[in-house]
Amino acid sequence: MTDIAPLFPNQTVPPLGIELAGGGSFDLASEKPTNFTLVVFYRGLHCPICKTQLKELESKLEDFEKRGVAVVAVSTDPKERAEQTRETWGLSRLRVGYGLALAAARRWGLYVSSGHGKTSAGVDEPALFSEPAIYLVRPDGTLYFGSVQTMPFARPHFSDILAAIDFVVKNRYPARGEVVDLRKAV
Repeated sequence: MTDIAPLFPNQTVPPLGIELAGGGSFDLASEKPTNFTLVVFYRGLHCPICKTQLKELESKLEDFEKRGVAVVAVSTDPKERAEQTRETWGLSRLRVGYGLALAAARRWGLYVSSGHGKTSAGVDEPALFSEPAIYLVRPDGTLYFGSVQTMPFARPHFSDILAAIDFVVKNRYPARGEVVDLRKAV
């Protein structure tokens, strides 16, 4: 039995309040971007693919800001590992949240994996950690877009997400994948 459930576009996302590496905190409900908050859930310090992804994200922060998009990256790692992530990966501007509870990860529709020792990066995997996901959340707290993964591979590229944001904002493109009563479908 599992307690994981998908999030649906146009519905309110679960609360997200976490501490940030380097100090401060993040509360999704307090974010007031013009267009979206980009929430990037990453696996943690042990993941070399996450390192590449978050370094790319750091390099595109100004592009997201210009589009009215606030950005945060979040993991289940404890403070020490998040601080090490921020320092060793060179993430001086990206908000890096830590300590996401596994129950909260499940409420966000994330998959949880068991650790299996050291990774190719030579870092021990935690006993349990969440797999990656990317969400665009509207300022009203409803989901616009989500991409949830069971594996660390083949993640969406941030350049594609930036282009999509340009298109959806310009064209007022509606969210897709919303809850539909299939009994009433034609």
